[in-house]
Amino acid sequence: MPQMMPLSWLTLFMFFVSMLLIFSFMNYFSFIPMPESIKKSLKIKSLNWKW
Repeated sequence: MPQMMPLSWLTLFMFFVSMLLIFSFMNYFSFIPMPESIKKSLKIKSLNWKW
């Protein structure tokens, strides 16, 4: 007996591509930008390395 094939390779491919797209869209649109006031209050301290 030959090996069992999935229902259709194209269907399987479309399923995984759609899951990838849905996952990517969810990650992209779930990002909440910080307000400008919070951004200004965060200061990045730069370190000057002296060798």
